[in-house]
Amino acid sequence: MNPIHSLLLCLCLLLLFRLHMVTWNVGTAEPPADVRSLLQLDSQPATDLYVIGLQEVNANPVRYISDLISEDSWSHLLMDTLAPMGYIKVTSVRMQGLLLILFAKQVHLPFIRDIQSTYTRTGLFGYWGNKGGVSVRFSFYGHMLCFLNCHLAAHMNYALQRMDEFEYILDMQDFDMYNTPQVLDHKVVFWFGDLNFRIADHGMHFLRSSINNGRFNLLWNRDQLTMMKKKEAILQEFEEGLLCFKPTYKFDRFSETYDTSGKKRKPAWTDRILWRIKPKAIDTEDENRSTTSSADDDEYPIKVTHDMYTCDVSYGVSDHKPVIGTFNLEMRKNVETALVTLTVEGHWSADEDATFTYTILENFESSTWDWIGLYTIGFKSASDYSSFAWVKDDEVAANGEVVMVQMSKNELPLLAGDYVLGYYSTNMKTLIAFSPTFQILESQQAVMEGLVPENINGHEK
Repeated sequence: MNPIHSLLLCLCLLLLFRLHMVTWNVGTAEPPADVRSLLQLDSQPATDLYVIGLQEVNANPVRYISDLISEDSWSHLLMDTLAPMGYIKVTSVRMQGLLLILFAKQVHLPFIRDIQSTYTRTGLFGYWGNKGGVSVRFSFYGHMLCFLNCHLAAHMNYALQRMDEFEYILDMQDFDMYNTPQVLDHKVVFWFGDLNFRIADHGMHFLRSSINNGRFNLLWNRDQLTMMKKKEAILQEFEEGLLCFKPTYKFDRFSETYDTSGKKRKPAWTDRILWRIKPKAIDTEDENRSTTSSADDDEYPIKVTHDMYTCDVSYGVSDHKPVIGTFNLEMRKNVETALVTLTVEGHWSADEDATFTYTILENFESSTWDWIGLYTIGFKSASDYSSFAWVKDDEVAANGEVVMVQMSKNELPLLAGDYVLGYYSTNMKTLIAFSPTFQILESQQAVMEGLVPENINGHEK
């Protein structure tokens, strides 16, 4: 094949995925009634991945213990909003007030693998989790991505401490992955959160005048993070969109007015979203120190383009405004085959036991603790199943083996509806395969119990 044909083939195989990110210091507040505009659910093309990073989620001892038992109120709202649109909560990690949640379209879940999360405390010399970082890493169609949500030290004079905390978090966070043991080993890293960098030197009058006139560019050169990027090598590897939106801190709650309290905090872009593409390896033996990429990066590159970077001032529950970043991830699928197939056998209703089969297509760390869940269309997370059945319980199934499983009629829903089966991997901590959508029929028991009207000759009785 000549080079031009190879290039055209490569371009045809490149796909575009939409990523929607939010960072918001919620100031211990309860969530607002509606977050649809924050998530921009009507945007086209549709989002593939949502990554939400929150800081200062209410973490008083009683509330925090309650949230560990069941989902916190913010997670509940996000799941309730996104599930009807076909987004499933993949994973989350929380450290006191820091929360990071990943949602994805169902079609992508079989190709989100190697999920791991970790956290690092920096408050009170590393013993308290009110400040620090939480991260989630995973493989997305074979590309290694990492998302790091941070809440760094506050106040104007602590810019150097914020930098020290960021570097400490990078040093301390590690993953049980041979090819990406640390954050910066990943092909793409998104660093976001309440980074707490302030606008230095300018007085309050100049700040507010520039903001009110939309002349944000007058403030950029005194933004502490921008200034730090000029002298910190690690920051120079990160990119960020232009700050063409109002500084997101500090507002009077339920208003668009900057702080009128006695403290009169200066406005600042404390809440940020940055990203980093792993630099190409440097060939130190070459006299010109030319940059070269690894074979994997050459064959399966990934391109990140920034689409939108803004804040939504309409939300007022906190003294911070949420920041939104949308991105296009352009990549070639390194992984295209699901690990397992699921097949529904025959018609399903609660009048008789149901049968399905699964087949393992590729090697993975399967377990006799894996299970297959029955999910209604619009389910929220892996734990949101109607019923489930264990996989083959005596030994791990072999590749290519067709395993038949029965689900008791007593475990099936009485009413009709659309469902899918999902294979949950205990070791991978995620759903790794789905059956096609199928319908469960209304049962005779439902009619007998009066749950549905009985239909006689086309007339409801």
